[in-house]
Amino acid sequence: MTELAQNYRLTGYTNTWQQQLFITVRRYYYRVLQVLLVGAVIGGTLLLVRHRQTGAGWWAVYAAYVGLTVVYLNIFGPEKVGIVSRSAAALMAAPSPGATWLTTAAAGDRLVVVGQRDIWYEVQWRGQSAYIRHHDLMLVR
Repeated sequence: MTELAQNYRLTGYTNTWQQQLFITVRRYYYRVLQVLLVGAVIGGTLLLVRHRQTGAGWWAVYAAYVGLTVVYLNIFGPEKVGIVSRSAAALMAAPSPGATWLTTAAAGDRLVVVGQRDIWYEVQWRGQSAYIRHHDLMLVR
């Protein structure tokens, strides 16, 4: 994918070991999340059933486990990604047609979507925030 993007001079397709690790983690995100949540339910049920026989240490371990599950949810949660669907799509500094023009995105560029305001998507473009019209971007995830 990265080689194809380089041949057509598309942006947003990085190929670093960190990106490859992140893609692998994302591939198994929901399976790992299911295992973590099932473990939390089973652990919580066992602690409640045996609440008289368990000490405060086990509750602390369970709280740490649930905390790590929450961290997993927040760090590795799927990000919204969009692909520019029209050639010469304008990236603006603010969600307005009268805002400062930043650059023109090529069809096929991959952008991380941060949010949405009216008819504009807020995206990450080379480390800064930019805006693109919703009809110029096709959401992938």
